[in-house]
Amino acid sequence: MEEKEEQLLIDLTSARGIAGNEDEVREIFKTYAQPFADDIFFDNLGSVIAKQGAGGPKIFISGHMDEVGFMVTKITEKGFIEFQTIGGWWNQVMLAQEVEIKTRQGDYIHGVIGSKPPHVLSMEARKKPYDVKDMFIDIGASSLEEAQEWGIRPGDMITPYISYKRMNHSKFLLAKAWDNRIGTAIALRVLENLSKRDHSNVLFAGSDVQEEVGLRGARTSTHLVNPDIAFALDTGTAGDTPGMSPKEADSVLGKGPQILIFDASMIPHKKLLDFVIDVAEELNIPFQYTVIAGGGTDAGQMHLTRDGVPSLAITVPVRYLHSHTSIIHEDDYFNTVKLVTEVVARLNNDVVNKIKSY
Repeated sequence: MEEKEEQLLIDLTSARGIAGNEDEVREIFKTYAQPFADDIFFDNLGSVIAKQGAGGPKIFISGHMDEVGFMVTKITEKGFIEFQTIGGWWNQVMLAQEVEIKTRQGDYIHGVIGSKPPHVLSMEARKKPYDVKDMFIDIGASSLEEAQEWGIRPGDMITPYISYKRMNHSKFLLAKAWDNRIGTAIALRVLENLSKRDHSNVLFAGSDVQEEVGLRGARTSTHLVNPDIAFALDTGTAGDTPGMSPKEADSVLGKGPQILIFDASMIPHKKLLDFVIDVAEELNIPFQYTVIAGGGTDAGQMHLTRDGVPSLAITVPVRYLHSHTSIIHEDDYFNTVKLVTEVVARLNNDVVNKIKSY
């Protein structure tokens, strides 16, 4: 991977941004997209969209900027932080993990998620997952007043603290927030790729706000763009770790992007699905069929916008989603960029009209 390309991934995953607090990610998107875009604009919630091209059907590809995290709800008299989860968390991956609180002044306060030690719990209590409502964040403050002096107040954003790492010189990349900074990176790379090629459409490459709390930004951004075709670029679960059942083990890191044939938010448009699969098979781009019965992507809102938008979700498999430490394979990133680039390049008027004809 070229240094510039890896730096984009480092910058995006290092940025802090829970739902409603995506400013840092948006600034990176704007900076990177600017040389390849004819215009950059925003919906009123903060989703960012880069436009490229002047004629033909409107094609919208979008990741989402927000990561799962937390929000300060209260500072106790002794200076501990009570918090609310923002996005889906499994309580067993939270305890003893480091976090950062971003103050209104832009300072970062380091902390760790704490609880009662096991030494004071009954044997029965030790066998049960610790309840999120009983957890707190220790920032090393001695009082409410000291925490307030540091600039902390209710509503402040809290994000996982972890550094990007290439795993032992391999192609496995570890970071926080692959969900969904990798989708955002793919949108940016496709925008860059197509700036060097003729394409008979208008590309809108974006990243939405507030996906993790109900696909909210996708509703407003897609309404603003009013596309002919839309793609959600997101992450999906990997099934290649110990303990997975044969059914769960279908998705493997390094075997290509996942094409969602069903999820809880959307049944993909059949003609668009077939078109994407045909392109992948024609170019020998590896891909994996995926079903997510209990979740969804921004395509769940995209396809319901206005009079309906043929939509599809293309995802990168990730280990340990919605935790401090998640892992992707760089070949999946490259192949997703290649697939989406080639699909968008082929979506001219004739192809789009055929997809949309009944």
